[in-house]
Amino acid sequence: MADGWKVDCVDNLVTGASENIVHLRRKESFQFLQHNVSEPLYIEGPVDAVLHFASPASPIDYADHPIATMKVGTLGTHNMLGLARAKSAVFFLASTSEVYGDPSVHPQPETYWGNVNPVGPRAVYDEAKRAAEAFTMAYHRTHGMATRIVRIFNTFGPRMRINDGRAVPNFLVQALNNEPITVYGKGSQTRSLCYVDDLIEGIVRLLATDYSDPVNIGSENEVTMLQLATLIRDLSGSSSGIVFKPLPEDDPKQRRPDLTRARQILRWEPTTSLDAGLNRTIAYFRERLRRGSN
Repeated sequence: MADGWKVDCVDNLVTGASENIVHLRRKESFQFLQHNVSEPLYIEGPVDAVLHFASPASPIDYADHPIATMKVGTLGTHNMLGLARAKSAVFFLASTSEVYGDPSVHPQPETYWGNVNPVGPRAVYDEAKRAAEAFTMAYHRTHGMATRIVRIFNTFGPRMRINDGRAVPNFLVQALNNEPITVYGKGSQTRSLCYVDDLIEGIVRLLATDYSDPVNIGSENEVTMLQLATLIRDLSGSSSGIVFKPLPEDDPKQRRPDLTRARQILRWEPTTSLDAGLNRTIAYFRERLRRGSN
């Protein structure tokens, strides 16, 4: 919007929060429509780009909404591709590092096809996103549509939900409440955490290219879950202990992007340190907890 775009924001609020856009809703260049994109969507007037980010993204969310997760990745993608084609718009798909599954190649380049359990508890998200990528490339090849695919690795920052269920919110809430911090398995599984502002910069740059193959966006700063829990506890000034629980089924053992493509095509790499990003996120969560908000 600061760059002069008019934005139509579409969300059914199954995991989104309307309070996140309160500061935008009074602006003439912003319009909110509460709608599930798994159902057809009609937008009047010209559209330059359709950015399809709709989907539950936390394991807790897609466990609670498995069919809706599959539908938004398949039917929702099909509907949004149809909208983009009707408007001669660029179609931008938010895919995920989950397409790599529990990877046997490390770090993960875009050329790696993945190691996904198609019938496991995470399959509704993983396979829906893989299908979404296939849908996108089919429209690109068949109809000559301008399409983009970003594979988003673990991202964090302000406006995450208190009850999101992913590692950073879980650890933060437990640490700020001085409760035991729950680490699954031995805590040796790794993630590479990218601060949200860096992620958005990469997305904006990708939208402006004419590159149709997938591009990884994330951080190469790989940490174990035990290291992350300890860091969050220390940065929060918490007295929490750490407790260990069994590792969930199909939880990936390691996750780190190969950013070669992002560097070459987008001239992009993250610039926010893990500590700096966590400190900003801690401040947000501390205020949310103080207000007693979910």
